[in-house]
Amino acid sequence: MLPSNHEEFIIGTIIASVISFLIIIILMPAFIKFLTKNGKLVNDRHKPNNPMVPRPGGPILLLSIITGELILFFITGFYEIIGIIITTSIAFIIGVIDDFKTMPGWFKPAALILASIPLIIFHVNENHLNIIFGSVYIPLLYIPLVLIAIPLVGNTINSIDVFNGIVTGFLIITMFPLLTSTLLFGKFEVFLIELPFFASLLGFYRFHKYPSKIFPGDSGTLLMGAIYGSFAIASRSEIIAIIALLPAIMNSFLFLSSVRKIVEHRQIKARPIILKDDYSLEASKDKSAPITLVRLILLDGPLSEKQIVNKIYRLGIFSSCLSFITILIQYFILNIK
Repeated sequence: MLPSNHEEFIIGTIIASVISFLIIIILMPAFIKFLTKNGKLVNDRHKPNNPMVPRPGGPILLLSIITGELILFFITGFYEIIGIIITTSIAFIIGVIDDFKTMPGWFKPAALILASIPLIIFHVNENHLNIIFGSVYIPLLYIPLVLIAIPLVGNTINSIDVFNGIVTGFLIITMFPLLTSTLLFGKFEVFLIELPFFASLLGFYRFHKYPSKIFPGDSGTLLMGAIYGSFAIASRSEIIAIIALLPAIMNSFLFLSSVRKIVEHRQIKARPIILKDDYSLEASKDKSAPITLVRLILLDGPLSEKQIVNKIYRLGIFSSCLSFITILIQYFILNIK
């Protein structure tokens, strides 16, 4: 339930969002030093001299998000927040396991089903699926959809974490249609609880953008995907989110259809792209290599890492524009009715 004075909730949201942002800005530099000191580094293979970059940044990202959301929970008593926090935390733990131990390909999608359960227990879903021409009430079908949605979104977001800043920048872009759809078609309180996550993304992007000072790791990308999927469900904006995420969904589909099994990217021997001597990247001509979004982008010729990142951002902007068109059509149809 909302507090009787909506201004209290809005002020609380601003405070929570600022705190979430500042946690990243203040704590991340120290955490980068901590990871570096303890040898938690991975090779950034697409740059000269192969610099070592700290990983994972997921723990500080999780702390930032949970702090902001808990502030809102204590202000509002909106208990669905707890379901979203638990789902995000489980996804984070799954990612931590995968960060430090190479797990089989089925592990992340199967384990993320567990992360979906709190959304059902805390009734984050309303059993309504918003489509362009209205809302469909599907109580029996919606629970299986929730159990499928979080693994799909989590792994989809995880799959585009291939270059500096892509996953964070892409999610910042695709949050705009989700926030707009939530404001128009969802609950106002859900719109407000999305803002601390958005603030956390903005803070983390400062460290993850090209050239990255830290990588999110699977713990970071899985929690990003889980909370994004949770907000799409809570705000009844599933279709809008799917359209916004189309480039990432396309990447996952291309990879799975070419590999024809669920497998970890690092277990693939034939690489889809090749690093040239000048550190530009080109598409592999090896027919056994999996097809990915980046490989398709490089069919026109070699590009630098930064150029590829910018092209994927443009694709995110394009898919988000399609989401906004869908929002406008839906809003027009609902008002005509």
